[in-house]
Amino acid sequence: MQPRAMTSPGLVSRLILISPFFFWGTAMVAMKQVLPQTSPFFVAAVRLIPAGILVLLTAWLLRRKHPQGLRAWAWIGLFALVDGSLFQGFLAAGLERTGAGLGSVMIDSQPLAVALLAAWLYREKIGFWGWLGLLIGISGISLIGIPQAWWFDLMHGQVANLSLSWAGLGARGEFWMLLAALSMAVGTVMMGKVKEYADPIMATGWHMILGGLPLLGLGLWGDTLPWVNLTGLDWLNLGYATLFGSALSYGLFFYFASQGNLTSLSSLTFLTPVFALSFGQLILQETLTSFQLWGVGLTLVSIYLVNQRQHLAQLFHERARLYGQRSLGPGLISPAKIPVPQLIRQSLPKDS
Repeated sequence: MQPRAMTSPGLVSRLILISPFFFWGTAMVAMKQVLPQTSPFFVAAVRLIPAGILVLLTAWLLRRKHPQGLRAWAWIGLFALVDGSLFQGFLAAGLERTGAGLGSVMIDSQPLAVALLAAWLYREKIGFWGWLGLLIGISGISLIGIPQAWWFDLMHGQVANLSLSWAGLGARGEFWMLLAALSMAVGTVMMGKVKEYADPIMATGWHMILGGLPLLGLGLWGDTLPWVNLTGLDWLNLGYATLFGSALSYGLFFYFASQGNLTSLSSLTFLTPVFALSFGQLILQETLTSFQLWGVGLTLVSIYLVNQRQHLAQLFHERARLYGQRSLGPGLISPAKIPVPQLIRQSLPKDS
C-alpha cells in the first residue's frame, strides 16, 4: 500500500503538468467540428472573449493589480492585436482549410520563429543545437506546407510547372497556420515588454477580450446570425475550447511557469500537436500523406531541439568534460596542461 500511495501523487502531478498541452491539442479538434456550421471568426471570438472574462475574474480574486497608465494599455492593445486578433483569426481561418492535427503542428512550430526573433531583438544565443533545430524545422515545415506535386516537379527538374498565386496560397490552410505561428511568435516576444507595465495575468485576460472583439465584428459582418446553425454538440465543443482550451490551460501554464518549471514546460510543447494528431485521426479520421508524416516528424524534433538547446548544450559540455577526464585515466595529466619544454624533454629518449 505504501508504494502506491507514494507514486499516486507523482502520477497526478505529471498528468496535471501535461494537461494544458492536452487541452490545447484537443481544442483544435473541437473547433474543427464546429467550423462547417459557422464563421471561423465567430468561433475564434467565442473562444477568446468568455475565456478572457474568466481569466480577469481569476486575477481579481487573486488581487492582481489592474493595468494603469497609457503605456500599459498601449502594450496590452498591441498585444491583443497580434496575439489575440491576428493569431486566433489566422488559426481559425487555417483550421477551416486544413486538418486539426496538421494545423497544430504548424502552429507549434512558433518556437523556431521565437528563437530567431529573440536572437535579433535581444541578442539571445541560438547555439549549435538551436541552429540544427531551425534547419530541421524549415525542412519539416516545407514538407508539410509545400504541395506534394511541387516536390515531384522539383525532383524531376520541371521547374516551369511550378505556379504561385495569392489565391492559391489563400486556399491552403497551411499558409494561414504559418501566419498564425508567426503572430504567436511575435506575441510571445512582446509578452516580455508587456510584463514591464502590467500584471501578466491581467494582461492575458484583457488581451483575450480586446483581441476577440474585432473577430466578433468580422464574424457578425460575414453572417448576421452565425450561431443559428449550431447544434447542442457544437456549443459543447465551443465551451470545451473556451473553458479548457483557453482559460484553464492558460491558467495552468502560467501557474507552472511561475513555479519555475519552464524547462519542463518547454520540453512538453511537442505534446500539443501529438494530441491533436491523435484525436484528429481518432475522431475526425484525418490522414496524412507520406510527405506530411515526414514533415510532422522533423518539425516535432526541431521543436524539441530549439526549446531544449541550452539544456542540450550544457549536457553535452558536461559529458565531454567527464569523457576527457576518464580518457586520460587516473593520475595522468593532459598534455595540453604540461609546459612545452617539459613536454619536449619527456618525448626525448632516456639515453639523451
